Amino acid sequence: MQRIGGALRRYAYTLVLYLLTPVILYRLAFRGLRARGYFSRWFERFGFFPDPAIRSSIWVHAVSVGEVNAAAPLIDALRRQYANHSFVITTVTPTGSDRVRQLWGDSVFHVYLPYDLPGAIRRFLRRIRPSIAVIMETEIWPNLFRQCDRANVPILIANARLSRKSLDGYGPVRPLVRAAIRSATFIAAQSQRDADRFLELGAHAERVRVVGNLKYDMHLPETLKPQAAQWRSQWGVQRPVWIAASTHEGEELPVIEAHSHLLRRFPDALLVVAPRHPERFRPMVQLCRSYGFLTACRSEDGLAGPETQCFVLDTLGELVPFCAAADAAFVAGSLDPIGGHNVLEPAALGIPVVVGPNTFNFTDVTELLIEHGACVRIEDAETLAATLQRLLSQPELRQRMGDAAMAVVESERGAVTRTLEIVQRTMAGKFPVTLG
Repeated sequence: MQRIGGALRRYAYTLVLYLLTPVILYRLAFRGLRARGYFSRWFERFGFFPDPAIRSSIWVHAVSVGEVNAAAPLIDALRRQYANHSFVITTVTPTGSDRVRQLWGDSVFHVYLPYDLPGAIRRFLRRIRPSIAVIMETEIWPNLFRQCDRANVPILIANARLSRKSLDGYGPVRPLVRAAIRSATFIAAQSQRDADRFLELGAHAERVRVVGNLKYDMHLPETLKPQAAQWRSQWGVQRPVWIAASTHEGEELPVIEAHSHLLRRFPDALLVVAPRHPERFRPMVQLCRSYGFLTACRSEDGLAGPETQCFVLDTLGELVPFCAAADAAFVAGSLDPIGGHNVLEPAALGIPVVVGPNTFNFTDVTELLIEHGACVRIEDAETLAATLQRLLSQPELRQRMGDAAMAVVESERGAVTRTLEIVQRTMAGKFPVTLG
């Protein structure tokens, strides 16, 4: 009876997805009005794309830019270890697609992940013929996992995280998600809290281990610091510079108002603001100018000048270099209930970090940085300016926070090596996978 109930639930879930397909296409078209990339390559989202003639691939799925960046050190390590294999990288968003192209060009095969429709997934798997599926973070799709299981494709959930909000949000599809997660070969959790939630969801205990966060293993080019110093010399070496990283629409006004307050204390202060989504690039420029700020943007002006008050980073893949050139970083997605974004990018550079109250996507990382004095949490938008003013006026405080941040990052490295070991054992067919 349990098996029949599961089949009926899966049938109902799939039927609903098919019925919603016109709505999904309409949503793609609507999003395409603001981000042109959503207009293209629709067939890929249903598993239709030219056969890449791959015999056996290592497939890594990363939803968008953040997940691609997190996966990059692991993908690079895998490519060195398995140089004779083809690599397939899937994303969901156009910005994720652009980041894949920026990092690896044509040396990997990139395609959008198809929707969770059985036929689309089967077509996709037949074309890429994966030896293993490495799914980043929290992408648990019932039909995708089932089809991989039926095709004998082992699934590793790497850098696995599961917030309480996500766990509670599965609702009526939770039994299907539970069945999916139980088919995973291994779950490499970021933290004990994440591991516990996967177990609560129904994962097999022997297949779950705390491996750590891949984001700690990010590679920072040696050219970053010299480049940052060169940019600062063009902007003005002594002027205070702060960056608002990965802002969302609801956070843009608070950021601009905070900068307006800062300019009263530091008339030469420079704000570098990096909107999370490309459709917010132009509105951000317009908002800065509507406040009367002398505003430049990366795509048109290259760099800020000595008189620039706001500099909009309207390109992709350059957030880390510009973080390196800042005195302090506000990591957005945390004033709005988005859950926060990656605080480790500025932390690894020794830049003091400020976050808002909503950091449930990076709970453990953020709390660790706060515990070690590397990060400050503000309660609301009104306290952003005061916190930044304190940081920008106290170089000794910034130095202490920056040193603490780099120490935390250094102490937590090693997830890439541990995850690579799991992949090696999985590829060798050593089941159940155990860590040495």
